[in-house]
Amino acid sequence: MCSRLPRTACLLRLIAICILLSHTAAYFGLTGREPLVFLPAPFSNEPPTGKAHLKQCEQMTLTRRQKRLCRREPGLAETLRESVRLSLLECRYQFRNERWNCSLDGRGSLLKRGFKETAFLLAVSSAALSHALAKACSSGRMERCTCDDSPGIQHREAWQWGVCGDNLKYSTKFLKKFLGQKRVSKDLRAQIDSHNINVGIRAVKSGLKTTCKCHGVSGSCAVRTCWKQLSPFHDTGRLLKFRYDTAVRVLSVTNTATGETELAGPRRHGQSHRSTDLVFLEESPSFCRQSRYSPGTAGRSCAKDTSCQSLCCGRGYNTAMHLTTLSCHCQVRWCCHVECQTCVREEEVYTCKNT
Repeated sequence: MCSRLPRTACLLRLIAICILLSHTAAYFGLTGREPLVFLPAPFSNEPPTGKAHLKQCEQMTLTRRQKRLCRREPGLAETLRESVRLSLLECRYQFRNERWNCSLDGRGSLLKRGFKETAFLLAVSSAALSHALAKACSSGRMERCTCDDSPGIQHREAWQWGVCGDNLKYSTKFLKKFLGQKRVSKDLRAQIDSHNINVGIRAVKSGLKTTCKCHGVSGSCAVRTCWKQLSPFHDTGRLLKFRYDTAVRVLSVTNTATGETELAGPRRHGQSHRSTDLVFLEESPSFCRQSRYSPGTAGRSCAKDTSCQSLCCGRGYNTAMHLTTLSCHCQVRWCCHVECQTCVREEEVYTCKNT
């Protein structure tokens, strides 16, 4: 599966497989031959103590060099798991109303192709890794990094005022070291994968904002401390979904001046594609019916007025009445207790027909 790809692209493709499973599973193999590794589900805000992180590193399918890095950094294993959780939740949310809803259902065939969906999986995986590493640094879960190096603020002051910035600079540097990023291969698919991985990292960088906090007597702003802070990952996911919707189909061309193989697509504003565009190699299937790429849309829930027509691919939908329970008539009792009744409501539920 990964024999022709550089190590960076290969790892991110296999992490993308992981996000389509459950948040209790993590897959960090490089060759595609290792079995799935199941890890404990809960994510802790505190780095593992003692030798717990050593066990977590051994449970993951990593290269020898990556395991060595993992053992030296007690918070890394937890951070890798957190990146998987972020990727899974965001991918499912962004595609909840699409024919392909971020579920491979055991069909790894999609990641072997150059579809738009493959591009999104690579981008959201690399974005989640960058985001999780930066957050782990600022929250103290990683021992070898701390706050961002914003000018005018010392790390000790940052911890004191609770304004520790997200260290995206360290995150990006460490990520390249961990993945073993090297010069991109001349292989077209490898170039596309590498490009989409970097789109994910750039999406995280674009959400890095400067936040300031005032210190002074009676709320005055006699002293102001500023630091770098990442946007919520949901914002990154929304941006990547937009990149997916506007993705550019490319092909391989030879630069006559340098003799190098390059990616090229339809020219827009004087250039074929930008560094922030997701790119793909071939058109996606319809995902309407079960195939080696998806389970199809039969039985999927849809919204009658917005998504049923597209999601059900013209097959129509079934209507059923379901009873749901919810809390109602809630009242606050002195001082801090809320009492609610249980109400039953009848709702119409729409699901796509099989034929």
